[in-house]
Amino acid sequence: MSQTHYEQQYLDLMRRIWSEGDERRDRTGVGTRSIFGATLRFDLAGGAMPLITTKRVYWKTATRELLWFLTGDTNIRPLVLQGVKIWNDWPHARYVRETGEDIALDEFVRRIAEDEAFAVRWGDLGPVYGKQWVDWPTYRYRKDGLYEPGEGINQVAELVESLRTNPGSRRHIIEGWNVAEIDRMALPPCHKTYQFHVADGCLNALLYQRSCDVALGLPFNLWSAALLQRMLAQQTGLEPGEFVWMGGDTHLYLNHEALIEEQLSREPQGYPRLDLVRQPDTIFDYRIEDFEVRDYTPHGPIKAPVAV
Repeated sequence: MSQTHYEQQYLDLMRRIWSEGDERRDRTGVGTRSIFGATLRFDLAGGAMPLITTKRVYWKTATRELLWFLTGDTNIRPLVLQGVKIWNDWPHARYVRETGEDIALDEFVRRIAEDEAFAVRWGDLGPVYGKQWVDWPTYRYRKDGLYEPGEGINQVAELVESLRTNPGSRRHIIEGWNVAEIDRMALPPCHKTYQFHVADGCLNALLYQRSCDVALGLPFNLWSAALLQRMLAQQTGLEPGEFVWMGGDTHLYLNHEALIEEQLSREPQGYPRLDLVRQPDTIFDYRIEDFEVRDYTPHGPIKAPVAV
């Protein structure tokens, strides 16, 4: 009896949403089919990764985004300079809305790359993922009854320390949902809560995602979360164990029909592996050159519009 390919659960989820999901209006106005509460599980032993093969996933782009999160930066310019486009639509939409200038997205991105002052003014996304991960804001109470900013909390650094010194803890968590700052974010965190668990020398991880675009977003989310797990395991001397993904509002956009039908017509192929070619001094010192994927032979890419 042949083993079921790890990707089949992703395709089954896509098929279920498209055939059984509740059709609803959404924030973007595009419309979705949605289910609530989904779970996927992946074994990361032996270098395995949940890298989707029924379409090409640009894993280096997702990796550059994760490394950007770990810097705490919230401006798109470092991503733009690396050719990463996944966050461009939100600041562009804000620029058009606030200035009334009907500038094309490509021209806006070019100005972000070439004009640092313009990028400072218009490229910032607010206190999104990286800010919350490595510089969660705190406040001190003053004698005059007012509050002033305190030293930010580096959740990622504290997580590494707790995994090393107190592996049995139930508090190995990275949280992105800062209620006080959501209104200042270009997009509230979708992959919001990460929890880690140590057992038998292995690091297991669980990601709870409040909102998930299964066609475009989830392949990136699966890769990035599993990659973070692999990096944390290396930094703490543990073996990578199981990665569990949980979705709240798990949906497909109605204008992704062509992508969905094409992808569901394809069969998974191959078992890609990830090698970490270097162990940096800290979790914050990884570079794109530190990651090598082998045996990845996916089907071709499938394009679809992003709902902003």
